[in-house]
Amino acid sequence: MARLSVNLNKIALLRNSRKTGVPDPAAFVPLAARAGAQGITLHPRPDERHVRRTDVDAIAAAMEGMRPACELNLEGYPDARFLEIVRAVRPEQVTFVPDAPDVFTSDKGFELDAAQTTLVREALAALEGIETRIVLFIDPDPAVVPRVAEIGAHGIEIYTGSYAEAWKAGRHAPLLDAAAKAALAAKAHGLVVNAGHDLNLDNIPPLVAAIPHLAEASIGHELTADALVMGFEGAVAAYAAALRGERREG
Repeated sequence: MARLSVNLNKIALLRNSRKTGVPDPAAFVPLAARAGAQGITLHPRPDERHVRRTDVDAIAAAMEGMRPACELNLEGYPDARFLEIVRAVRPEQVTFVPDAPDVFTSDKGFELDAAQTTLVREALAALEGIETRIVLFIDPDPAVVPRVAEIGAHGIEIYTGSYAEAWKAGRHAPLLDAAAKAALAAKAHGLVVNAGHDLNLDNIPPLVAAIPHLAEASIGHELTADALVMGFEGAVAAYAAALRGERREG
C-alpha cells in the first residue's frame, strides 16, 4: 500500500503572506503523523517563496522521535545549495527535480540527456556516504527508467500533473497507461516507485489500481485545498485512506 508524504509547501506559502509567522509549518508535522501520514515533503526553493531554509531545520527538529517511521523527503534541483541542505539534515529520502530556479512549479521530469546525466552523477557522488534514498522525478515515460537505474539512483517519482489534467476532461487513460508502464519498468530494474503532482481524492484510486506496487505519493496542493473544507487532519486521513485503496464515502 502506498504511503502518504504530506507536502507542507502550501502551508508555508500561506505563512509567507503575512509577517506574523502564522501558520507555523512545523506545527503541522504531528498533526499529519497523527492522521496517518508516513512522511513529510519539503521543497526549499532558492527564492524561499514557500518553505524556507529555516523551516527545513525546524521541521527536521519537529520530526525527532518520528523518523524513520515517518520519513523526511526533501525535493530540489541538485545544485550546491540544495546538496548542502541534504548533507546537513540527512533526510530519509531525496527527490531530485530538474527545475530551473525560476520555474513556477515542477511540471517536467528528468530526461537524463548528457547534461542532466552529468548533473545527477555529480550530485550522487556529492551525497556518497549519506544513507538516503535518492529518487529522480521523471515524466510517465518508460524509456527513461533504464537511464535512472544505470545512473545509480534508487527510484523514480512519476510526474502525475499531466495525468491529473487529462482526468478532468476524461482523457486520462493513455497517461495512466504510460505511468503504469513506467512503474513496471522501474519495478523490473529494482527501483522504488513514487508519484506526485496534482493528485486528489478523485484521481488517486485509478492510479493506485494501475500501480499496485506504488510506494509513496507526495501530495500538498490538493490536500491543502481539501483541508480548508475537511480540516487538516481530516484531509490527511482521507488521502492516506485513498492511497491504501480504501473506497471514499459519500
